[in-house]
Amino acid sequence: MSTSRQALFNAARTAMENAHAPYSFFRVGAAVRGASGRVYAGTNVENASYPEGWCAETSAIAAMVTAGEKRIEEVCVLSTGEPPATPCGGCRQRLAEFAGPDTPVHIGGPKGIVKTWRMDELLPAAFALQDQDEEEL
Repeated sequence: MSTSRQALFNAARTAMENAHAPYSFFRVGAAVRGASGRVYAGTNVENASYPEGWCAETSAIAAMVTAGEKRIEEVCVLSTGEPPATPCGGCRQRLAEFAGPDTPVHIGGPKGIVKTWRMDELLPAAFALQDQDEEEL
């Protein structure tokens, strides 16, 4: 694993370990690499008032945007499930907002990455604002 991919994996693993998942016990950590090369991590945070929690990918994107970045170059999502989980539909759309169709999305668990997809493989025909007719807006 390359040094930059290892850093992305390590950030996602640390985030996964810090998940707040007292209801499902399903821990997820995500890390995104911004265009600057910086890595931003997030974890799932459950809430007793289900479904008011948020996903790890959403948390990582929020950290990136808060830091002033708007472009995702690479993603890593780790979970405690078997097989490791891919991002949910909502998170796929959130990732697509900031990632290109060829952005790699690595999926794995605590021990490593098990599969990599491109963003357009995870979310073909993603919704984009430019898809809308200007008169509809």
